[in-house]
Amino acid sequence: MKKLLVVLILFTSNLVVQAQSLSDIQNVKVDNLSDAQIEQLIKRAEASGMTEQQLEAMAIERGMPMSEVAKLRQRINALRSGGGQSRGQERTASRGNALRTIEGQMEEDDPFDSLKKSDPYFDLTPTQKKIFGYKLFHNKKVNFNPSLNIPTPPNYSLGAGDQILIDVYGASQQSYDLMVSPEGKILIPNVGSVQVGGATVSAATARIKTALTQIYSGLAGSNPNTFVEIRLGNIKTVNVALVGELNRPGTYTLPSFASPINALFAAGGPNENGSFRHIQIYRDNKLLEEVDIYGFISKGELSSSLTLRDNDVIIVPPVRNRVEVIGPVRREGLFEIKPGETMVELLQFAGGFGSDAYRERITVSRKTGREMKVEDVDQNNFSSFYPQDGDLMRVGMIQNRYENRVQISGAVQRPGTFALTPGMGIKDLIQRADGLREDAFLNRATLYRTKADFSMEIVGVDVPLVVNGTVQDIQLRREDVLHIPSVYDLKEEFYVKISGEVNRPGTFPFGEKMTVADLVLKAGGFKESATASKVEIARRVKNDVSGKLAEIIIVDIDKDLKISGQNAKELLQPFDHVMVRRSPGFQRAQLVSVEGEAMYPGEFAIAHANERISDLLNRAGGLTPYAYPKGATLIRKNEFFESPSDDLIKIESLENLRKIFQKDSLDWTESEKILMKGIDRKLLEKELEERKEEDRKRRLSDDLRRESLMSLAESEGNIKALNIKEVELIGIDLQGILKNPYGPLDLILKEGDVLSIPKELQTVRMRGEVLFPTTARFDQNKGFRSYISKSGGFTDKARKSRAYVVYANGDVKRTNKLIFFNLYPEIEPGAEVIVPRKPERSGLTAQAWIGISTSIATLAILVNQLIQ
Repeated sequence: MKKLLVVLILFTSNLVVQAQSLSDIQNVKVDNLSDAQIEQLIKRAEASGMTEQQLEAMAIERGMPMSEVAKLRQRINALRSGGGQSRGQERTASRGNALRTIEGQMEEDDPFDSLKKSDPYFDLTPTQKKIFGYKLFHNKKVNFNPSLNIPTPPNYSLGAGDQILIDVYGASQQSYDLMVSPEGKILIPNVGSVQVGGATVSAATARIKTALTQIYSGLAGSNPNTFVEIRLGNIKTVNVALVGELNRPGTYTLPSFASPINALFAAGGPNENGSFRHIQIYRDNKLLEEVDIYGFISKGELSSSLTLRDNDVIIVPPVRNRVEVIGPVRREGLFEIKPGETMVELLQFAGGFGSDAYRERITVSRKTGREMKVEDVDQNNFSSFYPQDGDLMRVGMIQNRYENRVQISGAVQRPGTFALTPGMGIKDLIQRADGLREDAFLNRATLYRTKADFSMEIVGVDVPLVVNGTVQDIQLRREDVLHIPSVYDLKEEFYVKISGEVNRPGTFPFGEKMTVADLVLKAGGFKESATASKVEIARRVKNDVSGKLAEIIIVDIDKDLKISGQNAKELLQPFDHVMVRRSPGFQRAQLVSVEGEAMYPGEFAIAHANERISDLLNRAGGLTPYAYPKGATLIRKNEFFESPSDDLIKIESLENLRKIFQKDSLDWTESEKILMKGIDRKLLEKELEERKEEDRKRRLSDDLRRESLMSLAESEGNIKALNIKEVELIGIDLQGILKNPYGPLDLILKEGDVLSIPKELQTVRMRGEVLFPTTARFDQNKGFRSYISKSGGFTDKARKSRAYVVYANGDVKRTNKLIFFNLYPEIEPGAEVIVPRKPERSGLTAQAWIGISTSIATLAILVNQLIQ
């Protein structure tokens, strides 16, 4: 997948470069182009014989915006002046800044840089990543191109291709831009040729000055009035051959300032088998120098200041001695060792020991030619141990243990770990922990001691006697742990509970001398629905074998939290459960509503427990002239409806109250501000409770819920969404109710009931297995079959005997059967005719017919035998 992504990115980038042609230059977005693409654009223009000015004119003519033309001009100038972002750009010299360019010196851009942000060495093998110095030549963020902007060294040898800039100033002024010919000469107008090839810059300057004296006499003499300055412009390139164990061996064109490091970087550096410490440089078929890169990598020191010349040869021989270091060192890996280097130099290359390294000894695995052997090198012998090729150095870890640790835990001021000092005892350890806490259990503490065989020994300690000096102190040993328990660790957590009609029912910590009033106060006080009398305290029974489960104590307490009665001085005990009852006379308002054709539709509160439909209709002003009483329906919430709790209704009311307050927040009185703070606090508590409940529901197992749905829907053979209706329609006879109020038809209302009274209905609907389901105008002279005919008649799959009618008030009547005749129900305005489908019947298969035939044949044989 990773390779496929790389290929796709490379292919896309090639398409983008090809798209930047001169024909569609008006569509180019300069900000989206890289330096390489800008160079491609310039090269195409030059190949077409156009200059940069002509390229800009063509872009304007083709409709390129002036803003993009300005950006293009800026990018081209940046590339020309060396300010581009691409490492492969050409640097063109100008007489103003005398920058140098290297003809033919191009370096390929890496098309995979975008994939190396997370790991720039993703294309290296594990072995390559371990070789010390290998990553240096594969990090694209590191640039080893030689700097061309440094002053020309005085000992620089001029050669063919160098550009010499001569400036004459003073009494005479003239400038020359000359190129050294392949013969090593420069041709000065009106002077002639001057041999400079092979000469240093300082020697060539003297020769050129002498030659110019022929036409500028002011240059000579003890008091000259004409002066000359000689500078180097573009420098020549040299061809260097790189061979041996390199990633990209070959001949490279490099600037004459290039060093061996620059050449190695161009060739990709040594490969897995290449040496980093014996790189040989040959000049004129003679070994000129041997370069060691490790000094540059580890210390930033170049072992050679050599600059390359034309036809130099760099050879990277195979590695001679390579060893591996593993373990807690700063830099694990494979390292090349020269003869005479010891373990000390090797550890320097590895960055030294890590903080968790065992420094006293290093284990060496060595190959003897026949087998392996192990050598232990002590720290004192590091300077005299010489690693050999193939050695594996293992640095160990320090042990995860302490030589002088003791610990203290429990009821002390500062529990933790302390250093063990000679003669240290328990009293000293407690003092270092800033003494005991007030809740410390002093009768017995425990000292956990680790014996020599790592088994555990427990020593009991009488802390007060040890601290007072009454008994001899116990001398501590390494890894001793002293635990002083708290008195709360040795007893059960005490709490009390309150439930019922209080604002915050729940469990609270028990406190001595706690009364019912204190607990009610912690629970936020009584609700408005609470009764002040008959508050029960359910108390645990102790040491009672008579079968008694709880002791019930009745307490009378008023709204001001004043306790009265014979149990007024009763104090709560741990685990008491206080229950506050609801006042028998407290009733929350219950609402019903009327909708449709009533004189005053809307919500109404149920005034009495036996209030009926007729009472509600009378309070709604009766029926309008357009009402259709026969179609009236009572909509009632069923057992699946979750009615809002008193707390939820209260919270909604508080939220509405807060919205009203927020509109007039600038005019609040002090009492309103206090009320608002209380509302905010209660709403916040409710929100926290809802979050806890949501978290609890979220933690329910999805498997259990899925299993529940499957068990509910397994009768259908698949899982379906359960569509549970929370309301149901009750067919009522409103006309009969109005004629006989409080009769058997007049139902008692319940909270949430909705009396729906429609307008006079004039249509009948046909649905189900009819040819054209439709709605027809009601005609009292037409019967069931007539309306079926208006919908095209029954279909072939219609089950006529099961047809039924749903009336406007929700009642349903089905078709009855009299011998062979169907007795269809009557039709009323607003009725809906439903014709169901016949059940699907599958025919008998061949196997079933064979089974039936076999059974009949067997039965015939049996009957025949019985007859005989």
